[in-house]
Amino acid sequence: MGVDAGKALSQNPALTTASMESIQSIISFLLSKDIQHKDIPRIISMCPKILTSDINSQLDPVFDFLSHDLKVPDHSFRKVINKCPYLLTASVVDQLKPTLFYLRRFGLKDLKALAYQEPVLLVSSVEKSLIPKLRYLESLGFSKDEVKDMVLRCPSLLTFNIEVNFRPKFEYLVGEMGKKLKELKEFPQYFSFSLENRIKPRHMEVLQSGINLPLSLMLKSTDQEFRELIEQGVGDIH
Repeated sequence: MGVDAGKALSQNPALTTASMESIQSIISFLLSKDIQHKDIPRIISMCPKILTSDINSQLDPVFDFLSHDLKVPDHSFRKVINKCPYLLTASVVDQLKPTLFYLRRFGLKDLKALAYQEPVLLVSSVEKSLIPKLRYLESLGFSKDEVKDMVLRCPSLLTFNIEVNFRPKFEYLVGEMGKKLKELKEFPQYFSFSLENRIKPRHMEVLQSGINLPLSLMLKSTDQEFRELIEQGVGDIH
């Protein structure tokens, strides 16, 4: 199958007693749901628990959830599962539906975007992951309404780690770049860019050029567009 057996067994010891017949039935089931053979190694490697899941009580309900609750057509199951294989081992009753209810109540109404772009949010703990991230953003000085607006414009904010992503990037933003909360409020996508590979290098070039570029223009522009902005001196001169 192209799966690292040692890693799979360490993550799911129950595989040692699983029959070849049961494993094959699960693979056949996934293939019947538009998952392709070439997808199987990656999906199983990421989530070997799938191979010991019960088709009727665990796997099938997930596809029903995708179809009925997220309005994902059958031919698009593959896209969603490849984006987040962990959906297949999540409890529909205890995890997926409650989290979807919370996200919709929060204001995330675009089911298509949630399904195809940020399905990982559905397997995130509301109490242990989503709420702490919202509270952290508020602790930076944003109001609840401002945080809500930022998240609705950039749902991926709720997928970022506080210590690995939010904190170091915010500290660099205010400490090294001297930016204000207003600019971050207007461009929350700032957190989606790499600190070491994008933010710092471009900030240093902007600093050396003596011009002042808005965050969005500095980070969203392609390498060629950014080079042209620097060469042309586009922006406010310091």
